[in-house]
Amino acid sequence: MNHIKSLLTLSLIAVCSATAVAQSTQKLTAGKHNEYGLIYSLPVTHVRIMVEAEKTVLKAGPFFNYAKKYLGVDKVVVADSVKWTIKNIDIDTYGVPDADNRYLMQFKSGYAPFVILSKEGLPLAINEENVETPLPVKQPVKAEPSRLDNNNYASSLPGELLAGESLSKRADIAARMIYKIRESRTNYATGEADQMPPDGEAMRLALRHLDQQEADLMALFCGTCTTETDVKTFDYVPIGDVAKEVLFRLSDSQGVVDKSNLGGAPINLSLTILQRGELPKDEKGEVKKLPKGAVMYRIPGRAEIRLTYEGEVISRSTIDVAQFGLDFGLDPALFIDKKAPTYVKFYPETGSIKELGVKEIAQ
Repeated sequence: MNHIKSLLTLSLIAVCSATAVAQSTQKLTAGKHNEYGLIYSLPVTHVRIMVEAEKTVLKAGPFFNYAKKYLGVDKVVVADSVKWTIKNIDIDTYGVPDADNRYLMQFKSGYAPFVILSKEGLPLAINEENVETPLPVKQPVKAEPSRLDNNNYASSLPGELLAGESLSKRADIAARMIYKIRESRTNYATGEADQMPPDGEAMRLALRHLDQQEADLMALFCGTCTTETDVKTFDYVPIGDVAKEVLFRLSDSQGVVDKSNLGGAPINLSLTILQRGELPKDEKGEVKKLPKGAVMYRIPGRAEIRLTYEGEVISRSTIDVAQFGLDFGLDPALFIDKKAPTYVKFYPETGSIKELGVKEIAQ
């Protein structure tokens, strides 16, 4: 295995031997056109921290002081407020090509092996096209509008309620309307209404209209609570042990903000290296020798990441990290056996071996 430094060589071989496998991958085949040489990069592990925050907006209705008196309701919103909380944190890893770790796989003529690379140039598999694709990331969810926004409820209310002489009088009118709506719904359900809807669909529409009217009126007493979510992603590159480094901040009014925004409380990241990668050993317990012209891969280390907020651990994850490990290699002769060629799948996050086996070739 030759360690490649030339970007020009990489580009030329890739252009000559690449064929499309999928939008996110490319297939390079070893052959005469590239002197049976395939180039790829091993990764640096990056940590992707996806933070899903939830915004809760409470709005008080104009009649909240009369909810107990006219409706017997205790649980009401008495003041407008905005509150952001962290709903979920996902910690995963992905690989970024390491400019200092490009290798040339040099095979002999015979069976033509191929490698599947990610669009970034990281190895996904050799002699195997069935590779996994990344899962989609979460998307923000917008809030439904509050019934109290911009007096949206006004269109379904009578003029006397909107223009009453006093707040108490208007609250009394609204409460009486709520009781009438509930009575009408009961009459529909029992078939005692003076004018019953002609069919099932008309009944559903009538009940839906009553439900909307009641919800609009109840909002005037109880207020509203609406929620929405926002998703922010942070990229972190592990380089060693870290204790309580500020990753981002959480503001009650603005949600997840940059760590430089002192208006929010800090969310700290700590990282502890649990294990360094070690060279494999043979049956005698001796370190294996690197095969000549080896197909290089990574033996990663392991680390624990913890996120803390106000002294409490809110997320914890153990991850494999390429840069805490070392490189080793497979014998290239394994991949050109015409009768039983070896295949291998790699973890693109670390460059380590995910699966190693022998392909069956139809005779």
